[in-house]
Amino acid sequence: MNRLTGKVAIVTGASAGIGRATAKLFAAEGAKVVVAARRAAELETLVAEIKADGGEAVYLAGDVQSEEYAKAVVALAIEKFGCLDVAYNNAGTLGEMGPSTSVSVEGFNNALAINLTSAFLGAKHQIPAMLANGGGSIIFTSTFVGYSFAFPGTASYAASKAGLIGLTQALAAEYGAQDIRVNAVLPGAVDTPMYRDMNDTAESQAFITNLHALKRVATPEELARSVLYLASDDSSFVTGTASLVDGGASITRT
Repeated sequence: MNRLTGKVAIVTGASAGIGRATAKLFAAEGAKVVVAARRAAELETLVAEIKADGGEAVYLAGDVQSEEYAKAVVALAIEKFGCLDVAYNNAGTLGEMGPSTSVSVEGFNNALAINLTSAFLGAKHQIPAMLANGGGSIIFTSTFVGYSFAFPGTASYAASKAGLIGLTQALAAEYGAQDIRVNAVLPGAVDTPMYRDMNDTAESQAFITNLHALKRVATPEELARSVLYLASDDSSFVTGTASLVDGGASITRT
């Protein structure tokens, strides 16, 4: 416990799933948390739950595709809590699915904007705040899809999420000497609303479950614990990694 005591953290995509679980875990571990997503009502509920559990949190609703929003989230962290130590850039979308030759330019670009460009914009404004504070940890949510595994019909999602790994490595190399660590977590299947949207039948869920060596999908809380490791000083010599948290999907052929 208390691995983030005295730290200030931003979590985007915090209204549901992995982001929500991570924000609650960060607060339970002592962080003061700024939660960000599009849906204000869900964020307000999350902040109330964190406060009821004895934590500190504020929220700002907005669109992660906006650079002004990226600036505003960082400004809120500094205004309310004085600094920034950790940023978990988690907001994402499945994007337009289907045969690649049928995916629209608009659909492909939308996936890039939400999954990749928004993460870049977040880091662009988080890094100066961390530099002013002597360093920090940035984490992105990528995926095993397009890295160690592929599904037909997921070109927009796979390409945009794979781009986060390149961004992770570039930023880690650029700012490592200034004590900013940058890592990506690559989940396997996680029982979130996005997972259920993509796998809306018992047959589909059984197929996905069987792809994993553990023969189950993860809970959001399990992923949150891996993000906590990368956010905390427990991972003080870890940077530039694509960290698989995939239940063995990358090595399973049965």
